[in-house]
Amino acid sequence: MSQRINYNQQSGPAVQSLMGLEAYLKTTSLEKNLIHMVKIRVSQLNGCAFCVDMHHKEAKIDGEKELRLYHLTVWHESPHFENRERAALRWAELLTRIPHEGVSDEEFKKVREFFSEKEVSDLTMAIVSINAWNRLGVAFRSTPGAMDKLFGLDKAGLS
Repeated sequence: MSQRINYNQQSGPAVQSLMGLEAYLKTTSLEKNLIHMVKIRVSQLNGCAFCVDMHHKEAKIDGEKELRLYHLTVWHESPHFENRERAALRWAELLTRIPHEGVSDEEFKKVREFFSEKEVSDLTMAIVSINAWNRLGVAFRSTPGAMDKLFGLDKAGLS
């Protein structure tokens, strides 16, 4: 399948705003690999092949263990994730598939057990960001791997 629309050309200022959010996320205290895992998991849920591909490559470049990447789809049952990571992944899934009744105080308390108020806010911004990118990737059929050279993802050694 080929890309339907080059949204970067058509809506450049909006894309630049999303890139600004990405730049901000790099300044937070959240662990790089935690953000990678959240972005991959949300992208899996949303069916965005471009983003799954991109964030797997970024995670590999940043030293994430391949086994953990393989286990991400079954993180609930996998022994390879710490409680803080589990809380982040649960929060990411909850905010990606928001229940009709919203987010309960109980669910909020669960994420707050492992993250400060600032970290929950930043984690939520990361989830908002990847959900926006996923919707662009799915709507316009962004081609997985098409931006590898531009983003330096060819260094991951995956093709």
